[in-house]
Amino acid sequence: MTTTSHDVVVVGGGHNGLTAAAYLARAGRSVLLLERQDALGGATVSAEAFPGMGARLSRYSYLVSLLPSRVVEDLGLSLRLARRRYSSYTPVPGDTGVGLLVDNEDAEATARSFAAVGAAADAPRWTEFYARTGELARAIWPTVTDPLLRRSEVLERVGDPALVRDFLDRPLGEVVEATFTDDLVRGVVLTDGLISTFASPHEADLRHNVCFLYHVMGGGTGDWDVPIGGMGQVSGQLAEAARGAGVDLRTRAAVTGVEDGAVTWEDAEGAVHRATAGHVLWAAAPTVLDDLAGREHERVEGAQVKVNLLLSRLPRLRDTTVDPAAAFGGTFHINETYSQLATAHEAAVSGRVPEPMPAEIYCHSLSDPSILSPQLRAAGAHTLTVFTLQTPDRLLDGADPTMRDRLERAVLDSLSSVLAEPVEDVLLRDPDGGPCVETKTTRDLEATLAMPGGNIFHAPLTWPWADDDAPLDTPARRWGVDTAYPGVLLAGAGSRRGGGVSALGGYHAARAVLES
Repeated sequence: MTTTSHDVVVVGGGHNGLTAAAYLARAGRSVLLLERQDALGGATVSAEAFPGMGARLSRYSYLVSLLPSRVVEDLGLSLRLARRRYSSYTPVPGDTGVGLLVDNEDAEATARSFAAVGAAADAPRWTEFYARTGELARAIWPTVTDPLLRRSEVLERVGDPALVRDFLDRPLGEVVEATFTDDLVRGVVLTDGLISTFASPHEADLRHNVCFLYHVMGGGTGDWDVPIGGMGQVSGQLAEAARGAGVDLRTRAAVTGVEDGAVTWEDAEGAVHRATAGHVLWAAAPTVLDDLAGREHERVEGAQVKVNLLLSRLPRLRDTTVDPAAAFGGTFHINETYSQLATAHEAAVSGRVPEPMPAEIYCHSLSDPSILSPQLRAAGAHTLTVFTLQTPDRLLDGADPTMRDRLERAVLDSLSSVLAEPVEDVLLRDPDGGPCVETKTTRDLEATLAMPGGNIFHAPLTWPWADDDAPLDTPARRWGVDTAYPGVLLAGAGSRRGGGVSALGGYHAARAVLES
């Protein structure tokens, strides 16, 4: 066994681990980073999902909202983000030929679209509702790069008791139902509370409220942007920042033990190494650390299926008044009315695959054609990413060997149900003749990325503040990165404010080390 000594050992080479390592190395600390996969980046990577086709997709994560400009500036990243003109398009289910198109640059067109789907009265309510979430975002977002505030301090910053009541104190479903009357409009609003969060609109623990807050507060605006070049640009530039600062980056390094001040790991050849350090930063899921320590924990569960598609062209819509490039230019909601989301939740609770499958779609190639080869661009090809809701990991429990195929089929059928043609008609074929469809279930995420239960947040999301009676007497507690293990800090998505592609888990852990 070889033994090395470092100031800090970072376990996990996703975007959070790379962020922590880069900050600490730039501050003069000697840092060893260990990543079990062949390459750095974790879920924040781009890949040619369909070999030989010439498309580099954001394979797991796909949009950026929660990455603070402070991290980008501190580490000298040169990310380019494309702002999407269209917020969303939502076809009315059934053979109606109409849909709701929300155009961020044309309020009158948006109002006409509300009227076209029979929801004219909800148009001004929509504007007021998101003006209110904007107030909330502007109050809370600036706090995420500072030590944790207490809840009472956050509420004082918000200032408006009605905002606190509607978004922080009572189930999201109550304010959605009190604000909007149309089933489709209600569903579009609720979806932001259900991303990898399995919940009903009236969930008493407010887990969907927490998810909703993260989705509307990014950058102080709630905008979700497309990274030019794909998500791999995020992790790639972070890796370069870490490497340039002198971090010792090791891939194919499997951690087998963590104790106070030391990490044991095996390299690709099976040789065992021991690295001692003043601090160990755990940039993987908290329950993986628990498993390594033999500590029991509650089940963590994600609630999504992700399907990547490569198309010969954008599919035709039933709504002939809307250009497919506009419809797919934002978030394309399919079968996500309020009642459909509730029915899907009930089905999944009973162990059944929801029919139709609620999902939303992103077309990266419309905002960023650079992810396609010149040949694909010239031919009019596009990528689609489909991300389902109300599809918890528990659906994959049991011995049904067809469940993965059933989930994929449900996604494709749901998508085709709102189009003017089956999506299969525009799927490209790979060199072997297979359809360009890549499906990632929660179990795939667990096996590949060590995300327990396929939870993309590593653990249930938490409010971005501390309770009023929570102890904040150490740097780790003040930054929300403390663990039950001496000498070990959380540095990933499972930290207090770490969910999403934000780099906040790594940033907070680095700040805690530098204040120790």
